[in-house]
Amino acid sequence: MKKHFIIILFFVVVSGIFFSCKSRNGSTELPAGVITNPNTANGTVDKYALPIISFEKDFHDFGKLISGEQVTYSFKFKNTGKSLLIIANVSTSCGCTVSSFPKQPIKPGEGATIDVSFDSKDRHGLQTKSITVFSNTQPPSTILRIQSSVVEPDEI
Repeated sequence: MKKHFIIILFFVVVSGIFFSCKSRNGSTELPAGVITNPNTANGTVDKYALPIISFEKDFHDFGKLISGEQVTYSFKFKNTGKSLLIIANVSTSCGCTVSSFPKQPIKPGEGATIDVSFDSKDRHGLQTKSITVFSNTQPPSTILRIQSSVVEPDEI
């Protein structure tokens, strides 16, 4: 009995190590080689050497939509920092909202957009959704928001 327990324990530990080392799809982690660590041994932070993601606006109101309409908004941003800006992932708070973002690094001084689409099908009333942008900035995430008031065609 003791022998079986040791064998099972061995397989649990080995499989835990094996599976924990695998990369997960959709991870928000950036490869270590692309991140400039601003933290120093003495506790000071050199934020001026980092990329900075500066959005023109972080909120957009689509206004009144008829249920079933699909709309898109482009959040414009610029890298106002001193090093390459890398967006690792963009996640949305709801399956009715999808996004696309640049996969290539953004040089200092350059800009791009994060496009967000909202499908109002089967939605009613005030809808507020959040979009989280994960990047190599400090802090590592930025939250954008969209909103709309969804009504039925006969409510207009």
